[in-house]
Amino acid sequence: MPQPNSVTINDVQAAQKCLFGVAHHTPVLTSRIVNDRTNSQVFFKCENFQRTGAFKFRGAYNALAQLTSSEKQRGVITFSSGNHGQAIALAGKLLNIPTTIVMPNDAPAVKQAATQSYGAEIILYNREESNREKLAQTLASDRGLTLIPPYDHPHIIAGQGTAALELIQEVGQLDLLLVCCGGGGLISGCAIATKALLPDCQVIGVEPELGDDATRSFHSKTLQTVNNPNTIADGARTPSLGKITFPLVLHYVDDMVTVSDSAIVRTMFFLWSRLKIVVEPTGVLAAAALLEGVVTRPNAKIGVIISGGNVDLAQVGKLFAQGE
Repeated sequence: MPQPNSVTINDVQAAQKCLFGVAHHTPVLTSRIVNDRTNSQVFFKCENFQRTGAFKFRGAYNALAQLTSSEKQRGVITFSSGNHGQAIALAGKLLNIPTTIVMPNDAPAVKQAATQSYGAEIILYNREESNREKLAQTLASDRGLTLIPPYDHPHIIAGQGTAALELIQEVGQLDLLLVCCGGGGLISGCAIATKALLPDCQVIGVEPELGDDATRSFHSKTLQTVNNPNTIADGARTPSLGKITFPLVLHYVDDMVTVSDSAIVRTMFFLWSRLKIVVEPTGVLAAAALLEGVVTRPNAKIGVIISGGNVDLAQVGKLFAQGE
């Protein structure tokens, strides 16, 4: 198993330099209502305003920028439920690298359309019948493409960590940072950055209850898996933490918790109606843990990563109707 020093603060800082002037420096929002409700001072790092609508652009661009000229010419392939696919597609367009994205055929239409609009080739698969990693690996081998996985990659992790780096550089001291967790790329990078700059800040990862593999892995110290979890948080349907992210999570993260799908919907509705921002189900995981009282830390400065805003608008009315 890789050691927890496979990605360091130096890598995150290098990624920030690579992304300067390319990735958006996303806003940090505050809310009096949220502060009153939690009896704390809360700072939302809004990656829903990042290019392609999610934090994934940070890691994707950082990874593609490190490729050799021959690798760039041959092209890259990845597998993604949507946000990483969009990010790789846009990064490829900016760097003139051909991109191929393996996506589930039930991925939100908005994510499929956006990915295609950046010039990527999309290959759809049935999640019930095919393994996306094996399909992507086979295509990479057959076509001579470089495989850039969505989370288990050092340059991806370092790029994602710049979200927390920016937040801390802007707001200073934090007592707690809440981060959503799927495959562990975002929380690994953010925890590395946070512990380097603010050693006493607690970092907690948040998963959907129906896809709780990382939480079980964290508490058992043994890698756990989940098969196609039926959660509305489609960005957290990953089968497990990765070979790189698992030891990083164990080393740098202080705790892992879960939230229900109903809590996700209630938090989406709250953020849409009160903060006036569009956030997707996966994007509210960290906020849901705080606003639903799963994690409480009164009289503290709390950072919350809002990870993305790529929601299928046609489905929002149904979701909110169920939530109400």
